[in-house]
Amino acid sequence: MPVQSRAGEPARSAAPAWDLPRFNGAPAPEAEAALLACFGSVAWARRLAGHRPYPDAEALFAAADEAAYDLSPGDHAEALAAEVSPGLRPDAPRSAHLALAAAHAEYERRFGHVFVICLDGYPPAEHPDQVLAGIRARLAHEEDRERAVTADEMRRLARGRLAALISSR
Repeated sequence: MPVQSRAGEPARSAAPAWDLPRFNGAPAPEAEAALLACFGSVAWARRLAGHRPYPDAEALFAAADEAAYDLSPGDHAEALAAEVSPGLRPDAPRSAHLALAAAHAEYERRFGHVFVICLDGYPPAEHPDQVLAGIRARLAHEEDRERAVTADEMRRLARGRLAALISSR
């Protein structure tokens, strides 16, 4: 599961793994709290919790995407504020930490929020390169384009976190 974290900061804590029936039957406050660990918008979490039960994971994922598309700019900002920029493992070379910190600082200065990227499908060894390449490429975006890309990355992160939430590992 992709987890946003910056070197030296704790990674976002993942919600406990439930199965779909437990998620569907949980009291609303519990379901909302678990959903907030997936995507930091109260409106999004309430909407998904309020539309239970879901017949299968794909229905939950589709509802999550739809709810994310319907959020106000303020709701998106709330979710984005709950994210922490992706970082490196503590044992990475100091030069890599410095380069990534500088890239994050430039991104945050330009766009006013942390950089988010979904790394599903990439092996952990490739994460640092993907993050750096992503920041560099996205720094060239106009604000509207980057807002759309960020929203898409947030939806992808939420989908991965939801999948982990309802897995019965």
